[in-house]
Amino acid sequence: MSEYSSTSNTLSKAEKELIKLGYAFNQAGQLRKIDKFGKVSDEPFEFDVFQDQEKNQAHYEKLADQIPEIVYDLLEKNGLSRTYIPETAPLEEATFFFTSPEHLHKPKKLIVIIHGRGFVRAGQWARSLIINNSLDHGTQLPYIRRAQELGYDILVTNTNDNYRNVDGKRVPITGLNTAAAHAIYVWEKYVMDCEPEAVAIVAHSAGGAVTLDLAQRFPDFFNKYVFGIAFTDAALYVLNESVKKIISEKTCNWIASNEPLDTEIELGKGNIKMVSAGHNKHEWTSCSAFESVFKFLEEKYDEFSKNHNK
Repeated sequence: MSEYSSTSNTLSKAEKELIKLGYAFNQAGQLRKIDKFGKVSDEPFEFDVFQDQEKNQAHYEKLADQIPEIVYDLLEKNGLSRTYIPETAPLEEATFFFTSPEHLHKPKKLIVIIHGRGFVRAGQWARSLIINNSLDHGTQLPYIRRAQELGYDILVTNTNDNYRNVDGKRVPITGLNTAAAHAIYVWEKYVMDCEPEAVAIVAHSAGGAVTLDLAQRFPDFFNKYVFGIAFTDAALYVLNESVKKIISEKTCNWIASNEPLDTEIELGKGNIKMVSAGHNKHEWTSCSAFESVFKFLEEKYDEFSKNHNK
């Protein structure tokens, strides 16, 4: 069976809940209805199942709530491990991120993956694509597998996971209650402290602003170790001149556009190169630009290696 199918005795809690809602992922990673015989059919997700739109929305949200744990499980099946933070917090009050290998130590090249804001969690680019298209379209798994093939160590952030329900109350995770705080903590304690030789970043949407914030806080590290930054339709802001000088030549933003893939659009904020992602919808840009992103990163790594071996 493929990586996107589970046998009945290995189903996760989230997969079982999904089945109760009448759905399961098939071997191609597509969400499909369960038929009257309990088998996965060819019928895709359907939003309008009730006449009452509030019921339809509630059904959708309950289904969508299962996606994070299903994707977390797939990350672990693909060789990644959870690291809980803050380290001193009880597990039920902590958040986590994913790495491969479990303990990063002086990686030759490390890739850091940062999602956008909203409902997405570690391993996801776009929840709507996961539900309406497939796991390959909406998750970071294709990026992770390609990175593994190319010899990267991997760190997958979880910047939107900022709260826990404790005794029936929504409680912020200590010191990690914003995307920026999560990213800074992980960057300082797990990216910088693992002493990588070279670092690449792939960030989607609001993950772009998170990345720029890191660059402004840790300019020396970005200057010395970050060799390539690939944004997909990232939300950016104007950089100060010193940071602009550090990252502009090693960064590209694939934006939603009707132009063919990699068509140069213009210089964006901070003189960051902007090219077409080959799709005009924001949520599709990470999927559409996939091959170009890795071509760019490998070219930048070659440049970085040559300069550091002089």
